[in-house]
Amino acid sequence: MPEGPELHLASLFVNKVCEGVVFTGPVTKSAVSKNCDVSFTCEAYRIQASSRGKEVKLTLTPMKSDVKEGSTVQPMDIVFRFGMSGYFRFTSEEELPKHAHLRFFSNEKPCRVLSFVDTRRFGSWQPNGSWQRGRGPCVMFEYESFRKKVLSNLSNQAFERPICEALLNQNYFNGIGNYLRAEILFRLSIPPFVQARTVLEILELEDLAADTTPVKEELDDQKTSDRESKRTSQSADLLRLCHTVPLEVVNMGGKGYDPQKADYSDFQAWLQCYYVAGMKSTRDHNGRTMWFSGDSGPMVPKECKSTKAKKRVKKEEDNDAAMVAEIVPKVKTEKGVKQEAPNSKTGLRKRKVKQDGEVTRPCDNTRCLRSNKTSEAR
Repeated sequence: MPEGPELHLASLFVNKVCEGVVFTGPVTKSAVSKNCDVSFTCEAYRIQASSRGKEVKLTLTPMKSDVKEGSTVQPMDIVFRFGMSGYFRFTSEEELPKHAHLRFFSNEKPCRVLSFVDTRRFGSWQPNGSWQRGRGPCVMFEYESFRKKVLSNLSNQAFERPICEALLNQNYFNGIGNYLRAEILFRLSIPPFVQARTVLEILELEDLAADTTPVKEELDDQKTSDRESKRTSQSADLLRLCHTVPLEVVNMGGKGYDPQKADYSDFQAWLQCYYVAGMKSTRDHNGRTMWFSGDSGPMVPKECKSTKAKKRVKKEEDNDAAMVAEIVPKVKTEKGVKQEAPNSKTGLRKRKVKQDGEVTRPCDNTRCLRSNKTSEAR
């Protein structure tokens, strides 16, 4: 799934290719898309993009010189969420991608098209939309607000969960996804399945201590020691890495948004943990695969087993789409809520594997009782 850096790169791409381009006519949707229509038609308008965490906003602005008197056309914001495979492309009409589900046409000949491409169709857009209320400040570009919101809400139940699962909570960590959480925790040598509150409470205390530091200057040697201590603290600051690690990805550029080529080699070389040979992986309580090294932590799901990565997967699998097949089996309950299928005490149990590799199936108690009654009746 595209994460904060990818969505910001998408907004930079749109601004680059659409600079100086005038668009015209209606915004059209593909016939197969189940998303809503975009009721916007204008003789001449421009497109500007911005990003916030895991969302991208396109602003369609009519050109004043081309707006007729009495025209009711107003600027429109369209907010995109990329799902598992969304991205933008700018091509000629003849080269329009197969899965281009929303299209903006330029006012030129030959015509070019800015399109939102989504192979899996999990992405969405919202005309006249705004940033989703349930999402917190952007970890990259609203760092102070992001840090303040996290540390002022540590009593929330969200921080009773393992830190690896809390990092995917977009209400607090807007922009962090599967590969970013793995890289951040790996750099800090934090076990992924330790309680989030225990990790973040230390940062809360450090911030409080920094706010109450006397203004009076200390001796030179003491100030040097304080600076070194502060530098060490910042290097081991989880929230700071939630800010700086995504920016490293942004600064690399590329990631499929280079109009000349789609080069993932720098990104693959940058990864230290996610899908890297020798790393361990296990599913968290939500069925998402967590990559890590060393101890997993006390809150690891009991039924999940860790495995090591043998080799790096292809670039097409370097996103959360590769994790879909790994989601744990689920069943519907009476209330319609999906939960993990429990093992019944009276029903068939899971097969057990002996040390010598022989597979056995425990006896079904109910079936055995029926068999005994039948034999007695005979």
